[in-house]
Amino acid sequence: MADDPIIDRQHEREREQERRRLQEEESKDLEVEAQRGPRPLEGYAGGHTTWASAQDDAVAAVEHAHDAQASWEASQRQARLEPEPEASTERD
Repeated sequence: MADDPIIDRQHEREREQERRRLQEEESKDLEVEAQRGPRPLEGYAGGHTTWASAQDDAVAAVEHAHDAQASWEASQRQARLEPEPEASTERD
């Protein structure tokens, strides 16, 4: 079946289509790189929108409200060489 000329032609056609697609993408990339100046999203990589930031902060405040206390308690247990408490696995 590996010597099937129909399948070979189909695969060759698919490879040629992929080569053309990659060449088109490369052409677009080269065209963009040839233009000097600021990029549309340059400088925004780590930025937050006001909406998302406020929403994230509110959720984080609730989610992590007791992290400092839990961390302190875990540190104290470790300092006293106590085992970590078992997580409850009770099921209703």
